[in-house]
Amino acid sequence: MKVNIPTMLTWLRILLIPIFVGAFYWPENLHKLSAMPSHEVNIFITVVFAIAAFTDWLDGYLARRWHQTSAFGAFLDPVADKLMVAAALIVLVEFGRVGAIVALIIIGREIAVSALREWMAGEGQSSSVGVAMIGKVKTAVQMVAILFLLFWDDVDLGEWGVFPTQLFGHILIVIAAFLTLLSMAYYLKAALPKLKGQ
Repeated sequence: MKVNIPTMLTWLRILLIPIFVGAFYWPENLHKLSAMPSHEVNIFITVVFAIAAFTDWLDGYLARRWHQTSAFGAFLDPVADKLMVAAALIVLVEFGRVGAIVALIIIGREIAVSALREWMAGEGQSSSVGVAMIGKVKTAVQMVAILFLLFWDDVDLGEWGVFPTQLFGHILIVIAAFLTLLSMAYYLKAALPKLKGQ
C-alpha cells in the first residue's frame, strides 16, 4: 500500500475520532476541580472536529493537485467521513443535543447511499451516482450544524447581543436531515434505470 500525504490526512481524521469522542467522557471530578470546565471541553471538541473536517477538504484537494489519487484513498476517504459524522451524531444524541430521529436519518442515508454506490460501481455505473451539488450542500450544512452543536454554548457578541448557538445548530441539523433525504432521492433516481433492469 502506497502511503502519501492525502492518505495520511485521511488516517489523521480517523485517529481524531476517539479524541473528540473521548473528551466528552473526561472524568467528572476534573470538571469539578476546574481542570477542564464544561465550556472548555466544548471548545476542545469543536476545535478537534473542525480540524478533522478541514482534513476532509484538504486531502481531496491535495490528492487532485498533486495527482496522488489511489484506489485505497478513494475507499478510505468516504469511510473516514462517515465514521466522523456518525461518531459525532451518536455522542450528540447521548448528551441530548440532537434528536435520535434526525441522527438516524443522516446515518441511515450514509449507509444506504454507500451501499448504492458500491453496487453501482460493481455494475460499472459508478459515475451515475457520483457526488452531486445537493450532496455537497448537505455536507456543508451538516458540518456547520455539528460544529454548533458540539460548541453548544451561546456566544456573547457584546453590543450585538448573544448568538444562539444551540438554536442555530438545531435549525441547521434539521435542514441537513431534509437535504439528506433529498440527496438520497436524487441518487436513487439516478440509479433507477439500472435498478429497473434487475
